[in-house]
Amino acid sequence: MFEGPVQDLIDELGRLPGIGPKSAQRIAFHLLAADRADIQRLQDALQKIKDGVRFCEVCGTVSEKERCRVCADPRRDPTVLCVVEEPKDVLAVERTGEFNGRYHVLGGALDPLAGVGPDALRIRELLARLGGTGPASDETGITEVIIATDPNTEGEATASYLVRLLREFPGLTITRLASGLPMGGDLEFADELTLGRALSGRRALD
Repeated sequence: MFEGPVQDLIDELGRLPGIGPKSAQRIAFHLLAADRADIQRLQDALQKIKDGVRFCEVCGTVSEKERCRVCADPRRDPTVLCVVEEPKDVLAVERTGEFNGRYHVLGGALDPLAGVGPDALRIRELLARLGGTGPASDETGITEVIIATDPNTEGEATASYLVRLLREFPGLTITRLASGLPMGGDLEFADELTLGRALSGRRALD
């Protein structure tokens, strides 16, 4: 244990995902030895995240404007919607170069043990888009929804729940990412080839 602000910084860094106690300590002492200008740039970047980043009014991913670049791009196919858990998953799918539709970010996955139910996710907004009452006026003919939740317990539960809801929309094709993604993994850590094959070989859900 260190004293004062150093230990406070180590504790706060240790709260970040993927940062263990040793990593938090290394980062803290790196920052302690850094130039004041470097620290100021980091502070500015952190402040801009809270002040200058918003969420797209249509799909829910992070954006600098009311609509993200994907939702604002008229070249994207508005009839195909890829449903993901987090904004980072949008980037993962985009890296494959296999998808030219649009996205819907749920903001997480169903996890009853953690208190995350359907009302905590952007499911109402998804149903509104499919019903033609969402903020995007050009999304009047969505014909396919690709469920691209993570292939783990929470992601599979979320996919099953969505399938039950989406079956109520006549003529809508519901697909799920195909094999190629390991069970228990996250989209964020899948390589482009694996994720690309999963998108190309997606299957319909009965």
